[in-house]
Amino acid sequence: MSNHEQRETAQRPVKRSGMSRRQFLSYTLGGAGAFMGAGMILPMVRFAVDPILMKKESGTYVKVVEQSKITNEPQEFKFKIHQIDGWYISDPELTAWISKDSQGKFYALSPVCKHLGCTISWNTEKNNQYVCPCHNAHYTQEGKNLTVAPKPLDEYELKIENDWIYLGPVMPNTRFK
Repeated sequence: MSNHEQRETAQRPVKRSGMSRRQFLSYTLGGAGAFMGAGMILPMVRFAVDPILMKKESGTYVKVVEQSKITNEPQEFKFKIHQIDGWYISDPELTAWISKDSQGKFYALSPVCKHLGCTISWNTEKNNQYVCPCHNAHYTQEGKNLTVAPKPLDEYELKIENDWIYLGPVMPNTRFK
């Protein structure tokens, strides 16, 4: 090897294999920043998604009235349910019109008018019909819509245990299809 060749190799920078200090700092700071960012965002995502992933409970029934107190004439009964809506827990008071049909079968109607959601009343015009005071919608004793309202009144799921009537969730009226 000549003297000239030795000088050229001595002046060339040494080629190192691996990572430079600048790359190391970039990777370390980037990783730490990503970790801290995920630590801030993850609770927010969980807050938004948790209610969606929670298992829905089946409709629970509420003890309302003794079976012997129900007549063929609709009667208004109030009851409370325990309700969980996301993180909001409440115990609203609901109303049902409960009566027997001509075969002696019990049924409970929701008092919410199917026209615009006002609360209906029984026999206020002395015509044995449910009447909505807001827009004069009329329903039969079984909840069939007569005027104004597009659908019959909804009914509550109903079961009888130990001579007590229990009401469950509201469902579309099964008496009229």
